[in-house]
Amino acid sequence: MNAIELLKQDHENMRALLEELAGTTTRGVKKRKELVEKIRTNLTVHNTIEEEIFYPAFKKAGDGKDDAKMYFEALEEHRAAGDLVLPDLLKTEVDSEKFSGRAKVLKELFEHHADEEEKEMFKRAKTLMSKKALEELGDQLARRKVELKQQAQAA
Repeated sequence: MNAIELLKQDHENMRALLEELAGTTTRGVKKRKELVEKIRTNLTVHNTIEEEIFYPAFKKAGDGKDDAKMYFEALEEHRAAGDLVLPDLLKTEVDSEKFSGRAKVLKELFEHHADEEEKEMFKRAKTLMSKKALEELGDQLARRKVELKQQAQAA
């Protein structure tokens, strides 16, 4: 599977988890706890493989200011979701309305980020990188993803 297909598949999985979380109520404590843990793991793994492998390859292949701007914007969006909103959500009581609000903000941030990547960065990556390079990147992403999931399960 090429890098773009793998990352889009991750996006769809995250969208489904965030949508399911958004549909829960303050009474769904057990469900919320399960979902937020899945979201934490999947978001952390996804952000890590993009930051370690895909983004540097994109930046290296890039040939101008617009590519660099896309690269840095994507990193900042990861920081906002993964370092600011998600930790707050994890510390929030799952049976509160505050949790609902934070879950909604995380969902909106992620959707904006994924849509931008798919419409701009991935489209640009297809023009900057060969099919072979995208396949090789996909293999690297898949291997690293397995490692990170194993580490998360062991923790």
